[in-house]
Amino acid sequence: MNLFKYMKRNYKVLLLGLLLATASCSFTTKKFNPDPDSDKDKVLIELISFVLERGHYSPKALDDSFSEKVYDSYVKSLDPLKRYFLASDIEEFSTYKTKIDDEIREGNVDFFNLTFDRLQQRTAEIKGIYKDILSQPYDFSKEDEIVTDYEKVPYAKNKKELKERWRKQLKFSTISTYYEKQEDQKLLSEKTDTLTLKSDAQLEVEARKTILNSIVEYFNYTDDLERKDWFSLYLNSIVMEFDPHTSYFAPQDKDRFDIEMSGSLEGIGARLQKKDDNVTVIEIISGGPAWKNEELEVGDQIRAVKQEKEDKPVNIIGMRLDDAVDLIKGPKGTVVTLTVKKVDGTIEDIELTRDVVVLQDTYAKSSMINKNGSVYGIIDLPRFYFDMQDYDKRNAASDVKKEIGRLKEQGMDGLVIDLRGNGGGSLATVVDIAGMFIKDGPVVQVRSGEGEVEVLKDRNDEILWDGPLVILVNELSASASEILAAAMQDYKRAIIIGSEQTYGKGTVQNVVDLNRWMRNSDLGDMGALKLTTQKFYRINGGSTQLRGVHSDVVVPDRYSYIDIGEREMESPLPWDKIEPANYTVWKGYIDYDNTIEQSKERMAKNKLLALIDENAKWIKKQQDIETYPLQYKEYVVQVERNKKEASKFDTISEYQTDLTYTSLPYEKEMFAQDSTLSEKRERWHESLSKDVYMEEAIHVLQDLGNDSIAKTKVVKVEKTKMMDEK
Repeated sequence: MNLFKYMKRNYKVLLLGLLLATASCSFTTKKFNPDPDSDKDKVLIELISFVLERGHYSPKALDDSFSEKVYDSYVKSLDPLKRYFLASDIEEFSTYKTKIDDEIREGNVDFFNLTFDRLQQRTAEIKGIYKDILSQPYDFSKEDEIVTDYEKVPYAKNKKELKERWRKQLKFSTISTYYEKQEDQKLLSEKTDTLTLKSDAQLEVEARKTILNSIVEYFNYTDDLERKDWFSLYLNSIVMEFDPHTSYFAPQDKDRFDIEMSGSLEGIGARLQKKDDNVTVIEIISGGPAWKNEELEVGDQIRAVKQEKEDKPVNIIGMRLDDAVDLIKGPKGTVVTLTVKKVDGTIEDIELTRDVVVLQDTYAKSSMINKNGSVYGIIDLPRFYFDMQDYDKRNAASDVKKEIGRLKEQGMDGLVIDLRGNGGGSLATVVDIAGMFIKDGPVVQVRSGEGEVEVLKDRNDEILWDGPLVILVNELSASASEILAAAMQDYKRAIIIGSEQTYGKGTVQNVVDLNRWMRNSDLGDMGALKLTTQKFYRINGGSTQLRGVHSDVVVPDRYSYIDIGEREMESPLPWDKIEPANYTVWKGYIDYDNTIEQSKERMAKNKLLALIDENAKWIKKQQDIETYPLQYKEYVVQVERNKKEASKFDTISEYQTDLTYTSLPYEKEMFAQDSTLSEKRERWHESLSKDVYMEEAIHVLQDLGNDSIAKTKVVKVEKTKMMDEK
């Protein structure tokens, strides 16, 4: 049931820690000129292997060892929970284990064809199995258990064993739903005496029906996946053996990637989901055309799409979601008419003029923090975004600059930049942002595969903010986030507070349009390749690859004991170091090192952080559980025990700081027109008010400011005294 989720993991990894430079390749003279009847898959294999061999930072030999790694990764991605393929299938597939390298060189896709056809066959068989299993009541009194460590579970020997595996998994899902329904009924019975309680048998039927509907929706979704989607998965199994961040983008994936990086798209401003055969609106994006029009609502079903220059609408019922979305979105200023079945059942035609839709959650946001009469600022930066077609359009650096200016207007005494969960983005924006806090100088060093090192510098001697600065990070702060944190740490310009180390992605990727090598091709869009071409290094010479950035003040969080980061990925590039750049440490703080020690002392005494650390260990313990009971009484015992253990950590979410957060004046003006934005900011402020890490960040800002002022006064007094003595 987690097949699609596993497939999408690779796509999420593409976005995590992306560091883009301008795409440039010195091997563009070769052109591919395939015959019109050529197999697109074979041409793609040849094209991608050519680009990898000549453009990757550290090319790998296509040999039997490489082939075996691709084989293992690909087969695992097809069936990670081992609930489709039989042992006999794997035995048949294994004849290709050392032949994939040969197939790549020959432009052959026999192995992919075999696995794809077999997966379709097994999927069709499973559809009959799960319906049969869920048609029969479960006996929750029978001793039974399921093992969820799928790495250790062997493939099923036959269809009978495979059916038993599905029975256990579906029972596991059903018993969980059954328990929830029992709990819901208990709560209702406590509120009213007139409630007629449902029998255990009735609740069991309801639980099975819930799981059946969920599985049906899952297979409806996977049925929309076409051969090309599975072939993209195969291609990524090949290219990601070079390193975890080299990835193939099918044409639609490239579009999604551009949207993620720019934070905007051209369309109607609605998020859509396919349920059964219907495309349903699940969110109206604030500020977009649909939001302004006020006719389209959450829950509406889009039945047909008509373009302004077409006579007839296109029926999208049953169409795969990606294709439907392609019809609905379009260039700014164009008109699209949607035939919609409203929530109340009526049918309407809604005409919308497409526009640029800004995804506000992608962009930097700021707030003021009031503490003992002082005003501090926080800038939350979700990623280092930019427009891939035009850097001068809205980007992370220009937005951060604006927010700093606005905060300074409010009399800001110190600044926190929150990079927690920031997976990276544009290299240029990092250099620009770092330059706002230093006079000038190097920010990051970049080395090519040939060993050439380029030092990227801030060349603007203007300092936008010269006051106290703290940067918050965690294990998910990656790539560009690590560059900014590392530079500020090396300059001793900011104090870094967060996890023991950040993600550890120290590589640079270029997104290369594969169509640039095609000549007179009728094969359609070939997609793009995100290619690792360089590694980056701190100005002190050390790489952030694998090791990340170690916080000045280490604080525990829920990820502290979970395996996460570049070091847990397959085929990561190694850590190394180069000569340091020439830079001068920031002289703006009087007692930088002492401030760090004071913070460490506070953190060591903080009882909440001790509880968070204990909670992190408990989460790791839960994650390591491999066997679960499928007998209801035992299941309840385990759940209740977990609830009791988890209740010890309730006070974490109940924690309240004494910090007050206030939106900036320009945003308050926007709230009058945008209640959704107002609600989002209220939720953000509520979350921050319980944030012990933000609380410590403000303490550090106070110490940096107070120490500097105090030391300055002491120096002045001593000078005066000496003059008097003279």
